[in-house]
Amino acid sequence: METERIVSAWKRPDDWDVDRSLRPRTLAEYIGQDKVKEHLRLFITAAKQRGEALDHVLLYGPPGLGKTSLAHIIAAEMGVGIHVTSGPAIERQGDLVAILTSIQAKDVIFIDEIHRLSRQVEEVLYPAMEDGVVDIVIGKGPGARSVRIDLPPFTLVGATTRAGMLTSPLRDRFGMISRLELYSVEDLQAIVLRAAGILNIEIEHGGAEEIAKRSRGTPRVANRLLKRVRDYAQVRANNRISHGVAREALSLFEIDDNGLDPMDRRILHTIHQVFGGGPVGVDSLSAVIGEEAATIEDVYEPFLLQLGLVQRTARGRCLTRLGYEYLGIQPPEADGEQR
Repeated sequence: METERIVSAWKRPDDWDVDRSLRPRTLAEYIGQDKVKEHLRLFITAAKQRGEALDHVLLYGPPGLGKTSLAHIIAAEMGVGIHVTSGPAIERQGDLVAILTSIQAKDVIFIDEIHRLSRQVEEVLYPAMEDGVVDIVIGKGPGARSVRIDLPPFTLVGATTRAGMLTSPLRDRFGMISRLELYSVEDLQAIVLRAAGILNIEIEHGGAEEIAKRSRGTPRVANRLLKRVRDYAQVRANNRISHGVAREALSLFEIDDNGLDPMDRRILHTIHQVFGGGPVGVDSLSAVIGEEAATIEDVYEPFLLQLGLVQRTARGRCLTRLGYEYLGIQPPEADGEQR
């Protein structure tokens, strides 16, 4: 199951406490995403100089890249409070109204998985974001009346892994839209070393680099791998993570040099062995490997695409030449580049 994968970028219950302790608190502490940081630093400085609330911010990209951390940093840099919720948690319009009417001037409201808001709830957000007002209905039936409440200026920070699912009216109300990219090995190595310092883990630069190389470009995965390698080092290597110890641990967990785990490799082998290298539709692939199609698209596929091992076409998923080479198989001569 997805929750059992060490290299899953989705948050798991055992990540929560460590994530809070490792979370950077300022833009200066935040490693990577230099372009996003530069833009945020500029806009935050300008807003503070004018004494205004920061414009609404939409952060999107794969899971585990630091969208939640950036929301907290925005609030800290602005010197204001933050109210944290998520799209699935706001079931009714009244839930959102309760949040909007409890904020102080310039506060940050952070909505994770904002693409999962219902259309009815979105209708409340539109005037709140654009005009700073919210309409509530008092009473029922013929005697019901609408009351308009003025809101203090605030900043909505929305985070999503699926920006394409946002409605145009909601997306258009964000003044700043930023995509977070997968991290380089150098940035991930710096993140691992910083986390090891906070957690009092003895680690060599080579060990940190080995963990970074297998972290799928994702800080959350890097921190999780660091915890698991720490466990290995505690039991078998006198609590010190060297390059060799990191390699031994990650090999034991079946995570290869590219960060692929058994399920990733199963997907590649299935495309080759069952479907002749593709193309294959995600539903057919789902039926064979026993995983939901949405999970394949959201969790497994992005990294395989990033590495260039799989190509997504209108007809379905195909192995690329790199995919065949990864499996140690000679690519077909005909249209090998496409397959």
